[in-house]
Amino acid sequence: MASTVQSPAATLRSAWLAQAQANPWITIGLAATAVAVLLLLLAGAVNAFQSSAASNVRYALLGGSAGFVATAVGAFLAIGLRDISTRTQDSMLGFAAGMMLAASAFSLILPGLAAGRELFGNGPAAAATVVAGLGLGVLLMLGLDYFTPHEHESTGPCGPECERLNRVWLFVLAIALHNIPEGMAIGVSFANGDMSVGLPLTTAISIQDIPEGLAVALALRTTGLSALASVLVAAASGLMEPIGALVGIGMSSGFAIAYPVSLGLAAGAMIFVVSHEVIPETHRNGHQTPATLGLMVGFAVMMFLDTALG
Repeated sequence: MASTVQSPAATLRSAWLAQAQANPWITIGLAATAVAVLLLLLAGAVNAFQSSAASNVRYALLGGSAGFVATAVGAFLAIGLRDISTRTQDSMLGFAAGMMLAASAFSLILPGLAAGRELFGNGPAAAATVVAGLGLGVLLMLGLDYFTPHEHESTGPCGPECERLNRVWLFVLAIALHNIPEGMAIGVSFANGDMSVGLPLTTAISIQDIPEGLAVALALRTTGLSALASVLVAAASGLMEPIGALVGIGMSSGFAIAYPVSLGLAAGAMIFVVSHEVIPETHRNGHQTPATLGLMVGFAVMMFLDTALG
């Protein structure tokens, strides 16, 4: 009798099911964290259309769309890249890691602490709120890391048969999570219909998104994706900004605690990916020095963009 060959998707589903059955508590933790993230998004989106801020939803969506367009523009700047040396790959990946670390600190954690302090009126409560978000982000990425295939390992959901590297999808997801709070900030800025607040903030975030989109596309390019696929995936990550803008304008009128929690969640996810996947990958080929220099340059660029333009 001829053996039945499963498709890659069917093989992966079977492997995930077996992994979930063997590790029920990890599976439950991942599911609960994912549900919490979805509830944050859903509650904000529903509230946007039920609140007095509904008349400003159009402006928030336009602002979030501007962030998406800027991310896509930055990503398409990488379309001409073809063959890249390993040394250059590690340097570019380090640059992207530096941008992610700076964005975690200056775009996410510090604004989250400020929002929490405004909400609760004291520092400890604000810090606890952001730390709770950080914990959710780490739990989410831990679960995803556990269930996502690792090409360079013989263990895991489907072992060496998997063609995709888990660091690619963790990286993409972390960037997508980071874009949600950026969009939320845009939505909050338009909540009162004040263009003098919304337009400058949207402009600053959009300008920042251009090099960010480029960095994501370059980082994806180093993992083996084609130039076009890297650009399209990087551009698609910007779609989270209009979604975040809708969530932000809804939260500003009734679900305020979700904002600092979400900022912390995105920061936790990004820091986890940088430490667990990106930095070790840049050091695997003996290019620690150029990778570290790339990280420092990326950190400096994003810090400048966040502080000078934000």
